[in-house]
Amino acid sequence: MGKKILGLFFVFFCLTSLVFAEEIKPVQLALWSPIQLSTENDSIKGLRLNLLYTDNLNVSGLTLGAGWARTGGDMLGVSLGAVNWVDGLSFGFKGGILNYTGYRSVGLDIGAVNIGQGDTTGVQLGVVNWNVGFFHGWQCSLFNYVNGSFVGFQSGFVNMVNGNASGFQLGVVNSVSGTMTGFQLGLVNTTNSLKGIQIGLMDRNGSGGPMVVMLLANWSF
Repeated sequence: MGKKILGLFFVFFCLTSLVFAEEIKPVQLALWSPIQLSTENDSIKGLRLNLLYTDNLNVSGLTLGAGWARTGGDMLGVSLGAVNWVDGLSFGFKGGILNYTGYRSVGLDIGAVNIGQGDTTGVQLGVVNWNVGFFHGWQCSLFNYVNGSFVGFQSGFVNMVNGNASGFQLGVVNSVSGTMTGFQLGLVNTTNSLKGIQIGLMDRNGSGGPMVVMLLANWSF
């Protein structure tokens, strides 16, 4: 009985330690983590100001800075800086040179490079847009890439989808490795299977209807 009570006390101690390990602070001021007002294990709900590098667990509110703002958990709100890095869920707006989301992104990312490691719902505007998971929304840049499935609108110099795509691709080169359901408009359009229309100088439909490769236009329904 004594061992059971001791074991329950140990479990209770661990759980309460986890609960109180995270503190929520209203303001963060940072030069370079750990030279910052709140520790990296604290969450910020309010304003976070960053000069070179700041690191916090979860952030809800407004982040402003000239350097790298990292969020180890989830970010809700607006983050403006050179690098906006979120390991968890990003919900809101990120603007900078590099915007990175490790789990899931919902909202608007504007930057030179926008990277989503998970699923994305929203808009990516930049020079390079790279999404590993499912993308639902609009990608606009010189190079747009989606490794998973895509639903929406891609506009850029090169548009690539490694999975299936539904919607509209507008660019110089449009490529879908799976099935393209919708419309491709560009100089070169290629897809493994087509349920829609291709208009361009060279149009390739891997499913072969009416022909595998056609000039000016190709279609299959």
